Amino acid sequence: MVQRTLLRTTVVGSYPQPDWLLDKAVLRGQRVPRVRAEGMWRVAAEVREEAIRDASLLAILDMEAADIDVITDGESARESYSNHFLGALEGVDAVSAATIISGTGHETRVPRVLGAIRHVRPVEQTHARLLREHTSRTAKVTLPGPFTLAQQAKDEHYGDVDAMAFAFAEAINEEALLLQTTGIDVIQLDEPWLRNDPVGARRYGLQVLNRALQGITVRKALHTCFGYAFLRPGDKSRSYDFLAELADSSVDEISIEAAQPRLDLGVLAELSNKDIALGVLDHSTPAVEAVDRVAERIRAGLAYIQPERLLPAPDCGMKYMTRADAFARLHSLSQAATRVRRELTGS
Repeated sequence: MVQRTLLRTTVVGSYPQPDWLLDKAVLRGQRVPRVRAEGMWRVAAEVREEAIRDASLLAILDMEAADIDVITDGESARESYSNHFLGALEGVDAVSAATIISGTGHETRVPRVLGAIRHVRPVEQTHARLLREHTSRTAKVTLPGPFTLAQQAKDEHYGDVDAMAFAFAEAINEEALLLQTTGIDVIQLDEPWLRNDPVGARRYGLQVLNRALQGITVRKALHTCFGYAFLRPGDKSRSYDFLAELADSSVDEISIEAAQPRLDLGVLAELSNKDIALGVLDHSTPAVEAVDRVAERIRAGLAYIQPERLLPAPDCGMKYMTRADAFARLHSLSQAATRVRRELTGS
């Protein structure tokens, strides 16, 4: 594959799992599970590993066929972006859940932290090796971020959310250090909850983020967003309450949801030391957006970001879509990037 230097396209992480692997009706009913959700799987546990491998290979092939530059394995082994990692941790009970109530009154079943959080086994290493072995493209693996994990857990041990988040960061760091031995190119942390609690984020968000990435020498990325369009189909905020502060983080790249919320892109000027994976696919629309529309959003980003630093991307993960819809959207993304790239180079 030719390694592009301008407008490299990327995915956020997840891709739709095949219907024969995961029951999408159960998935949608569970929203985003924070604890184990065994009932989602259509494939029996004794043959699930092979089925997940097959689904991962399909995701890799789809992303390559759509001509995406930076790809993942589709997160095929996961019930959600966060709960899969909990199986690697001691001190966390992701089966006997607790219930927390959000500021809006929504009840959520979350894992309980019953003791000191320790990383006891690799959870994504096998999947990273599979991805690396089956693509020559830039390979990315994602992990949940420590701030988000701490926001999604019931603390019954530390008595201090800052300390709990730091413990999650140390565990994530152990996993990330193992991941970079597989030859993957990018490690991404998913931190959508940074914008949920900007006060807490300003107090300890950067510290735990940097601790989670300590010693990582491959490319470091961070994804932050307003939530899946499936769960939040309407209007979203046009600004992040915690974004410009990430200029002081150790990450190389920041993934930002911009299409559905019609983000005010002026804030990108404050992140001039970072590459930006700019969300240019609005997942809330029922139809696949035209290449022209996606190209317009890329051009809008170029008013604030040099083309070497801008990575056109989906707003968020694609888990809740059909595979046909997700593939068509990625194909539209790659075509739009190609069009704008040619405008820049004159070829």
